[in-house]
Amino acid sequence: MFAPTLVLDPGDDATVMQEEIFGPILPIRRVATLEAAITEVNARDRPLALYPFSNERASIEAILRGTLAGGITVNDTLVHFGINALPFGGVGASGMGAYHGRAGFDAMGKQLPILWQPRLAASDLLRPPYAKVARLIDVLVR
Repeated sequence: MFAPTLVLDPGDDATVMQEEIFGPILPIRRVATLEAAITEVNARDRPLALYPFSNERASIEAILRGTLAGGITVNDTLVHFGINALPFGGVGASGMGAYHGRAGFDAMGKQLPILWQPRLAASDLLRPPYAKVARLIDVLVR
């Protein structure tokens, strides 16, 4: 276990920029504009989670429109994982699907459909011998 660590301006070749991070490591890269930040995110594999922070709704909306992630929490981190009603899962390289709460149950479960017909059912008319069907058609045509 180690303390939270900030990695300032790591290069594209840094391991921390090549793989998903599951630990207290935060790479920080400077960009000139919001559009440059969106371009930076989109230049890599889709993130498992995205945590944009801003008091400007227009900026958040631009990030939401311009990026794609497995899950997004605005102005906080990790909270979405604790809410069972929200699906959680990756997109692309970070995984596929939603594996949390009801969405996870539906995605990972296998429904077993069972149709239970009564012994004498309307579908009996569709099976041979077709004499019953011919009689029924005669009655309907008259």
